[in-house]
Amino acid sequence: VRIATNVRLFGNKRALGTRASAIVRNHVLNLNKTWLDRAFVVHDWYISAYEPIHDSFEKPVGMLYVGYLETPFSEAKHNAITLIVLLFALICGGGVLFSLRLTRTIYRPIQDMNQTMSAVEQGDLSARSHTDSSAGANELGKLAGHLDQLLDTVQGQNEELKAWGNSLDRKVSERTAELEASNALLRDTQRQLALSEKLAAIGEITAGVAHEINNPVAVLQGNLDVLRDTLGVAAQPVEQEIQLMDQQIHRINIMVTKLLQFASPTEYAGYTESVTAESVIADSLVLLNPLLKKAAIQIARIDQATHSLNINRNELQQVLINLITNAMHAMEGGGTLTLHSENQSAHGKDGVAIHVIDTGVGIGAEDLPKVFDAFFTTRPGRGTGLGLSISYTLVARYGGTINAESELGRGTRFTIWLPIQH
Repeated sequence: VRIATNVRLFGNKRALGTRASAIVRNHVLNLNKTWLDRAFVVHDWYISAYEPIHDSFEKPVGMLYVGYLETPFSEAKHNAITLIVLLFALICGGGVLFSLRLTRTIYRPIQDMNQTMSAVEQGDLSARSHTDSSAGANELGKLAGHLDQLLDTVQGQNEELKAWGNSLDRKVSERTAELEASNALLRDTQRQLALSEKLAAIGEITAGVAHEINNPVAVLQGNLDVLRDTLGVAAQPVEQEIQLMDQQIHRINIMVTKLLQFASPTEYAGYTESVTAESVIADSLVLLNPLLKKAAIQIARIDQATHSLNINRNELQQVLINLITNAMHAMEGGGTLTLHSENQSAHGKDGVAIHVIDTGVGIGAEDLPKVFDAFFTTRPGRGTGLGLSISYTLVARYGGTINAESELGRGTRFTIWLPIQH
């Protein structure tokens, strides 16, 4: 029990009569040791020292206490620790900021170069790092600047290469177009040459056949005249049969004449003159106008040709009449016949094209390549198959061409092209 103390209990009242803690009592009085540690005194912790008091027999009969509150020292310790922690945190933060600022000058150029190279790999050749590469910049900044200069050079060379490639593509396209045009012209020339050779071979055969037919026909015609004169009035019962024989012999003569004209067109050629496509078309329509009206065929004319042709009018008219007649046969139920003339260049020459277009039944794809062959006809029993062959030879003799385009059910277009004579 405390008998003297300066520890306050409440207010100014001393804590006399209060007891020391059991741990302190046991350590000092029972164990006879000095206590140097923190201890709970009355109502607070104190930094305390308890020393035993002995009697004359060295027996502990009490203890002497000295102490002071622990709180001010604890607060001082906590404040010191807090101050040290704050100071350490401040130093660390400053070090981090300084390190970041220092490392940014090192890693920023590397990062910019990495982003630039990634963008370039994805196809953006205009990507740049834009890093300061002046004399005051570090080595990485200068390296980034050199990379930008290298990319500028690569982009310029790439643009030049693209421009050269585009130019090469255009030249290749132009050469390809020219080659295709040349191939088309070659194919057309080969087709016309093959057709000309075929017609020439057929013409030789036809000439021989025509001459062989012409002789017996002349004999038949002469004998028929003799028979008519000899029988006189007695021939009246068979006069109709004799007239029929005259008609058939005349028909054979016409066919032989056509064969000879096909075989040797130059022998039947007339004089040439300067004519216009418009006038020849008009003359041909005058001859066929009654038949066209009877067949309920409407005529559409487009006269755009201004060049004159040096050709035999009758031969060109014969070609047009053949084509118009074929168109009439293709439009037995009526339709529209279009005659279109225009200036047109072909094979490197100026010329005139005459288009004969019908809305008839058309020609099958398998028959279209054979329409100019001699004796070929799409109307068996109703035509000789010589009209288009003769037309082809007549046009070819003047350096021209005649082509056919057709589709079943959509009509046919024949195009005559003739060069003009300068």
